[in-house]
Amino acid sequence: MSQFWVYFELGLDHVLDWQAYDHVLFIVVLVASYSFTTWKRVLGLVTLFTVGHTLALFLSVYKILKVDPNYVEFLIPVTILATAIFDIATAGKKVRNTNYNLLYFTTAFFGLVHGLGFSSYFKMIASGTSNKFWPLVEFALGIEAAQILVVLAVMIIGFVCQNLLKVSKRDWIIVTASIVIGVILPILQETYLAL
Repeated sequence: MSQFWVYFELGLDHVLDWQAYDHVLFIVVLVASYSFTTWKRVLGLVTLFTVGHTLALFLSVYKILKVDPNYVEFLIPVTILATAIFDIATAGKKVRNTNYNLLYFTTAFFGLVHGLGFSSYFKMIASGTSNKFWPLVEFALGIEAAQILVVLAVMIIGFVCQNLLKVSKRDWIIVTASIVIGVILPILQETYLAL
């Protein structure tokens, strides 16, 4: 049971580490347009992201997939930027009620990209264990729990802004996505220059 908590906490720390906040930024723009009334859809999106993230770790740990880390580090901010731009482009429109298959697929794919960014570190940590399957599952559960905490925080802030401060949903989405874009653009430039 102690091993479970080691990898579970590692998953929590991976998401909630303020020095590696790209994961939080992605979750923020992923769920900024949703509210508590759509919690099932939000949970589905977040879980798909975790599944993609875990699949990437699985493929990497078992040496099925190997990618250049510089490209992955560049693609991570690209996924955040793309999601934020999607939020701005669809803010206040009914597009969100139509093509969920594309949204689900994209979210899982972006999870795959983010997972590849962490794969080298995870391989190093799990190198001392003979069976890497359970550490992957335990780590994924930690990621999922941390993501749910981030989702709750974003949705509570969104609820306060929209219902108590009377900010329109459209403005909430645009401002949130714009802040994330402002944070991610320098990271995108830095990772691009490192290619």
